[in-house]
Amino acid sequence: MRQIRQIRQIRLDTDRIRRGAARVDAGTPPGRDRAVDALRALAILGVVLGHWLVTALVADSGALHTASPLQAMPWLAPISWVFQTLAVFFLVGGHVATRGYASARARGATYRQWLTGRLSRLFRPAAAVLTLWTVTAAALLLSGTDFETVRTLVKLALSPLWFLVVFAGLTAATPLLTRLNPLWPLAVVLHVDLIRFGLGGPSWLGWVNVAAGWLVPYTLGAAWTRGELDRARAGWVLLAGGAAATAALVLWAGYPASMVGVPGTAISNLDPPTLAAVTFGLAQCGLALLLRDRLRRTMRRPLAWSAVALVNLSAMTIFLWHQTALMATTATTIPAGHLLGLHTRPDDLTWVAARVAWLPVFGLALTICWTAFRTYEQAPRPRTVRTGIRTGIRTRARARARIRIRIRAKTPHRA
Repeated sequence: MRQIRQIRQIRLDTDRIRRGAARVDAGTPPGRDRAVDALRALAILGVVLGHWLVTALVADSGALHTASPLQAMPWLAPISWVFQTLAVFFLVGGHVATRGYASARARGATYRQWLTGRLSRLFRPAAAVLTLWTVTAAALLLSGTDFETVRTLVKLALSPLWFLVVFAGLTAATPLLTRLNPLWPLAVVLHVDLIRFGLGGPSWLGWVNVAAGWLVPYTLGAAWTRGELDRARAGWVLLAGGAAATAALVLWAGYPASMVGVPGTAISNLDPPTLAAVTFGLAQCGLALLLRDRLRRTMRRPLAWSAVALVNLSAMTIFLWHQTALMATTATTIPAGHLLGLHTRPDDLTWVAARVAWLPVFGLALTICWTAFRTYEQAPRPRTVRTGIRTGIRTRARARARIRIRIRAKTPHRA
């Protein structure tokens, strides 16, 4: 009997999920390009999983410090090729921003109104992260926690904020970037790397690439809006050209194979971005463009679309709190001892296997953070979303009612 009740409960839960997915699907505007949302969701989840896989907090000599399995096992660098997906996020961001700005201008909205709406969703969840970690850092220091440990935790927790600053700057400059050819910022990155690596220029010059490097996929997104990337040929050129250029830079120009930062290395492809990181991003953008049609077909399924919609509604919350979820799991389990894959040094495949096993726990911790802080990102949206869903349900109900009326009108009455 217990098993029968469990089966019935599973069926009820499955039916609820399907009905909820159907409501979300019905409430989505017909003209929405769901492939764009799918690419954004994949980019965010790629970054989150990548950080969880290659970031370790090691308890050593009474203090915590960061480490990476890529230090001891550099041959695992291909992992970073899969999960370093920021270029795709900037591609989608440039496409959505330029398209949204054109739409806002057509409606008569001012630049200030458009920009305020765009940036408010970025900085509301950021303010929550900053507030919590300011209080946490002060409490840890007052309790006598080692300064280096507090510094490590705060740096890791707030590291996603650099992305918001860059993305906000590019968003603010969108009206100036709508017609900018991506080759111009790519040329800037090329010359910056040539000066600092080839001619012995100052290392600080590399920080120019923080803007120029991410401007390349952002302006590709603007080209997407203009319709210049609609043909499959554009995707293949970006994928093949970007991959070939990255391979050449890694094999013959001395660039690291890892597309994420590795503690202790002389050169990082990401901090600041190098030419190799940018060409790799071009290859990723090409692959993303080639996947658009397949993603559109997949997103016709209500369950798949509802999952993507949920991630998009909380994209910044997920991105900003995923490091906190990692650290919270690490900190709360310290009393249990040095747990493999969590507190130990990431120096062999056993650690990697254990870290993969910890991923669901990180996901649970992130879900708790999402539950507590998602309102900062979604505050202005729930009424709109609910209204859209109700409108879709009412439209379908009216259509069914009209069909019933027609059937009754055609059915002869019996005497």
